Amino acid sequence: MTTQGGFATEHCYTADILVIGGGLAGCWAALTAARSGAKTLLLEKGYCGTSGVAAAGGPGHWWIPPLPGARENAVTERLRMAAGLGDASWMHRIIDRTWRTLPDIAAYYDYTPDDEGRIRINALRGPEYLRALRDCCLAAGVHIVDHSPVLGLLRGTHGDVVGAYGVHRQAPGGVWEARARATILATGGCAFRSRLLGALNNTGDGHLMAAELGASFSGMEFSSVFTVAPARTTMTRTMIYSFATYTDANGHEISRPTVPDGNAGLALALERGPVWCDLSRTPEDIRRQLPQISPNVMLPFRRLGIDPFSERFRIDLIGEGTIRGVGGLHVAGEACESEVAGLFIVGDVASRENVTGPISGGGAVNAAWALTSGCLAAEGALDYLPTGHTKNAGRVGTQPASGPLRRQDAWSTAEDVVCAEMLDAAHQLLRREANLLRSQGALDAAWQETRDASVPPDPRSWQHTRETQATLAVARWCIASASCRQESLGMHKRADAPDTPAPPPYRVRTGGIDEIWTRKEVMTV
Repeated sequence: MTTQGGFATEHCYTADILVIGGGLAGCWAALTAARSGAKTLLLEKGYCGTSGVAAAGGPGHWWIPPLPGARENAVTERLRMAAGLGDASWMHRIIDRTWRTLPDIAAYYDYTPDDEGRIRINALRGPEYLRALRDCCLAAGVHIVDHSPVLGLLRGTHGDVVGAYGVHRQAPGGVWEARARATILATGGCAFRSRLLGALNNTGDGHLMAAELGASFSGMEFSSVFTVAPARTTMTRTMIYSFATYTDANGHEISRPTVPDGNAGLALALERGPVWCDLSRTPEDIRRQLPQISPNVMLPFRRLGIDPFSERFRIDLIGEGTIRGVGGLHVAGEACESEVAGLFIVGDVASRENVTGPISGGGAVNAAWALTSGCLAAEGALDYLPTGHTKNAGRVGTQPASGPLRRQDAWSTAEDVVCAEMLDAAHQLLRREANLLRSQGALDAAWQETRDASVPPDPRSWQHTRETQATLAVARWCIASASCRQESLGMHKRADAPDTPAPPPYRVRTGGIDEIWTRKEVMTV
């Protein structure tokens, strides 16, 4: 995208470490940096402590005690499911770091004993977990600035990242710039504007920012996750649905998926008509523990006047994109470095293939990855030595128009195209070359249309435009990667090649802004 126009900077911040995003990964990164004595600035699009998908759920963590053989067995089992894409050393690192670090929030989190009086340190209530992390960060001296979306990165004279810029959505208002020795992206995944609870601000912003500076992606084909929710609601917590029985409008049972990303049968049934769910098989102990494990799950049922354990209810499938998917920015080093100097990547914005392979990390592995990647990136950022001064920097990314506005309809059209192509559950869960080519054509055409459209000269429109660009860009990388991998693997199902022999393990890398490229990288032992 070209750069033109723009707003003058009204507020300036300086820090040693800049963290963009205040979810699990961002908070752990900021906390680690501040506790090491670094001047740490955290900028959040919403309100740090309530923003993002983790705040709306009940995050568990990959929690393996250091008992003889326990961790080795856990890693061996995960590698078995990783289809050659996993990395044992990364798995051991996140298990160990999570075990040692998660208890650090104990002074700020009110644990509740389970039915047997035990404290489950690894199973946390999302709203309280995020609030505890915010309190920890503030106590450590982190400067948190809420309601201040980042719209792009600042590039130094040597091409490295020296900070970011954005707008304040609340007082004091205006455009801000932040300069830092190192920057950590913790902007989350991309849900393509689906109704996923907590994901309204997960629009792939960090993906686009990094790609504009030359970063690339891995595993973007593993983005086809659709989760069950009660119809007309957004509550997509998967654990309870492992006990579900599904029927069509005529009462005929639909094959029950055995894994969270195996909902293809439900998608096809929903194309034919309503699908109903019955949770009567749920064990009594799970029903009792549910308010502690996932406190929000029962809220929509109460509002609808439904007892889900004795009454059938209609369901929808909601796309989770790269959030419960796997793909993201390529992790270039053991400190979660990106391919761009001065930029570190954590949580869902980064590829999780090393720890999950081609299947979803669900809650436990993803949460452990968020914690560990945040800590590792902060430590790497503290050791990073910038190549130049942060004062010499230029904004990267599309700026508001300085002249007459052009083609404003292109932005709303682009949003419609993304939703149509990426939130069609049947097509995404059972991919075919013809559909992928059609999607690629539609998304590329929308991208070309937005290139000729102006960005309105007001902060809210600027933010919304950048979010639209980001969701569109992430969709293009996902579809290109899905076309590149022509056999089924993990959550990537190719319905047009069900019997294709599995080739040697490889990863699909992709990148580019106007011209999307892909390549296969064969895994080495």
